[in-house]
Amino acid sequence: MQNNIGLLLSKRAAITPDNEAFVEWERQRRFTFAELNERSNRVADILLGRGINPGDRVATLLKNGIEFVETYFAIAKIGAVMVPINWRLVAAEAGYILKDSGASALVFDAAFDTTVEALHAGSRGELSCNFWLRVGEGDAACPDMYSDYDGLLAAAQTSEPATGAADDDNLFIMYTSGTTGHPKGAVHSHDGMLWSQFTSMATSDMRGDDRFLLPLPMFHVGCLNPVSLLVHRGATGVIMRELDMSGMFQCIEAERVSIFMAVPAVLQFMLQAPERTRCDISSLRWIATGAAPVPVSLLNSWSELGISIHQAYGLTESCGPGTLLLPADAATRVGSCGRPQMHTQAKVVDARGESIPMGSSEAGELLLGGRHIMKEYWNNPQASAEALQDGWLHTGDICTWDSEGFITICDRKKDMIISGGENIYPAELENVLAACPEVQEAAVIGISSSKWGETPLALVVPAQGCAPTSDSLKRWCKEHLAGYKVPQLYELVDTLPRNPSGKLLKPQLREQFPDEAPF
Repeated sequence: MQNNIGLLLSKRAAITPDNEAFVEWERQRRFTFAELNERSNRVADILLGRGINPGDRVATLLKNGIEFVETYFAIAKIGAVMVPINWRLVAAEAGYILKDSGASALVFDAAFDTTVEALHAGSRGELSCNFWLRVGEGDAACPDMYSDYDGLLAAAQTSEPATGAADDDNLFIMYTSGTTGHPKGAVHSHDGMLWSQFTSMATSDMRGDDRFLLPLPMFHVGCLNPVSLLVHRGATGVIMRELDMSGMFQCIEAERVSIFMAVPAVLQFMLQAPERTRCDISSLRWIATGAAPVPVSLLNSWSELGISIHQAYGLTESCGPGTLLLPADAATRVGSCGRPQMHTQAKVVDARGESIPMGSSEAGELLLGGRHIMKEYWNNPQASAEALQDGWLHTGDICTWDSEGFITICDRKKDMIISGGENIYPAELENVLAACPEVQEAAVIGISSSKWGETPLALVVPAQGCAPTSDSLKRWCKEHLAGYKVPQLYELVDTLPRNPSGKLLKPQLREQFPDEAPF
């Protein structure tokens, strides 16, 4: 049997047609699997009617909503390739992705009219996009340029389209954050997404009667993977259009949410919302998190509410899965991202590419393998060759792994600080600082030093009600780090810049703190 991700929805609609598939929290729209499949078929009919063929790229600039979900499955069914665009990007950045991917169509939310108008004005014939499909109410500034999503949907056919792709054919191209240079488009296949789902289902406890809250942007693999997984498993997705800490508690109570995923910073902010003590969240079984280690204090705070946390490590290039730290190991493996997930292989290599055995104290680069790893970077053979070698994805993350297979990320290769000839990995320092009771979160960057070449600068967001000092933070670090690793410089900040997936934007911090150390 050939695998097409879009047909998962067709099959699910045949098995449990009347079960609730997705709920839109803010608009209180509810859709069964049969209704979702019918709407997806209508979108497929619209795209086919506009000449979208198998292999053609269809970009989306959509907020979270049923339109994102049904468009994703429609594109998959007809064999086109989805290119989800980060809606936080400015027009020039979105335009680069449209041009690089060669997208033939763009499905966009009316909330981004201004961005799309700027794309039209600045394209100068460089874009191959000739079909612009606008989702949402209100008058468009350029109505002659755009087609109306709802109008075309109502008139479209509901029959199943011919399957246009399968197996190793391209399913979506997801562009990386692009914190330095242009973003790269990670290409994933139908088989890759299927194995990503197998991996997630086999490693964590997902049930058919679960209700999974989706507050993170769907243009990110950390949310697109669950969207696919929920249809595959037959569970219900509860969609939040935008992240709202207070609204999350209200939604959990009203919709009896059992699982959700959020980055650690969001989990921290949620605990400060007054709704934490006002809403009944007893339906929650567990939370998935990633992008950064979870401080012990945060684990304990959620544990006191009766909720466990699954800590995941993964990449856009791995279609999500990588490693997972289960709740049973969290207290004794602080800072670790766990063991490789089911159907995911891992190894650690030194600078020569030689394998480092488990239990070694030597740090090396983490490599991942498995059928859910990306095929390539779109239109970028050099970057593809550097990232994919002999069947392994080179993550660029430096780690250690102990004798039981637990992996601890030390840092990105490019973020390593060389101070006085010693290698210092900022992530190790950040983990130590995050465990300090006075600290909510921390980031460490290297700055120039006339004495040491480089020296660590710690940027610290104080915990609520705390006023840490350089001396108190230094004392804490001295208790937990070798002397040469202890930062001598500290700055208190209100927030740390992060990308939509929750990862620290180190280049922004370096721009914000460019000065040389006073020693």
